[in-house]
Amino acid sequence: MAVPALNQARRLVIKLGSALVVDGEAAAPRQAWLNEVAQDIAALRARGTEVLVVSSGAIALARRTLNLMQPKLRLEEKQAAAAVGQIRLAQAWTEALSAQDITAAQLLLTMEDTEDRRRYLNARATLTTLLSLGCVPVINENDTVATAEIRFGDNDRLAARVAEMVQADQLILLSDIDGLYTADPRRDPDAQHIPVVTGMTAEIDAMGGEPPPGYSSGGMRTKLVAARIATSAGCAMAIALGHRPHPVQALMDGARCTWFLPSQDGRSARKRWIGGSLSPLGAVTIDAGAARALSGGSSLLPAGVRGIGGDFTRGDAVRVLGPSGDEIARGLSAYGSEDAKRIAGHRSEEIEAILGWRGRDELIHRDDLVLL
Repeated sequence: MAVPALNQARRLVIKLGSALVVDGEAAAPRQAWLNEVAQDIAALRARGTEVLVVSSGAIALARRTLNLMQPKLRLEEKQAAAAVGQIRLAQAWTEALSAQDITAAQLLLTMEDTEDRRRYLNARATLTTLLSLGCVPVINENDTVATAEIRFGDNDRLAARVAEMVQADQLILLSDIDGLYTADPRRDPDAQHIPVVTGMTAEIDAMGGEPPPGYSSGGMRTKLVAARIATSAGCAMAIALGHRPHPVQALMDGARCTWFLPSQDGRSARKRWIGGSLSPLGAVTIDAGAARALSGGSSLLPAGVRGIGGDFTRGDAVRVLGPSGDEIARGLSAYGSEDAKRIAGHRSEEIEAILGWRGRDELIHRDDLVLL
């Protein structure tokens, strides 16, 4: 089965975790390794590929300086560490990229920046402008201001949202493992490496396992969430080993990894944004008839709704659950949760009598709905 060619990407996002970027013993950047990554980036750019970097490491770089060496930190401690460590992280990337005559640019994002449509478009405009000016954006979560409720919590999902935002061809997650296995290879000697995933299924999701110990906040589970976001947006994604010299060049040379192939459903940019939403504020449970109608391209009418969960307002993203409780779609609700509860199960022509005013006939219009 053909897999994407890294050196043919038009626009590429590379994500690097804290365990790769930071020497845990010294609590310092792995500068020599970062220099090699920068050389790989320069080689890609020489072939015409635009590159964006999503880099963790700010909190890890400040732990020793601030004497915050306990495994788990309070939110305010993470914010303080991020404020100190982000300066060191930016300096490390500036040094590595400037040695290749590349201008580094820093962009810090919160989940709100990708979930709010206006802020999403503003961030996208900034990133595309930086690329047009020949810069390499280095992106991290804005941990200094993000609260627990609005944090990505890991940069795998942030990287996928960035890839979707800039319509990247490929996303590379450099990790401590060379791809997806049928089971955790650290625990199961019979675990088999999976070179290509053609589509995200419940069976693939079940291979996520448990998060790793230590300072890392991700693990395979978050990488599979990232794969679902990226591939749904038409972006191929690879999980590849980062603990090696020139890890990106090694991947170009054929090093083992797992490729997740992109979906070909041709979603619009707006629907990619809806489908990639990471913080839906509610859930709508529907009956079998409504589920069939959605799969046929119809809107979601109140008559097919059997339950409303969460607290949301008009225009918020919600999950659409089928009769078995599985998420089958995601969309923007035309009604707030309280009004949605009142009209659930009723025909559209009854809405005005129930609410005292007439809104849309659909709870979620098909233009605001993405099937998963």
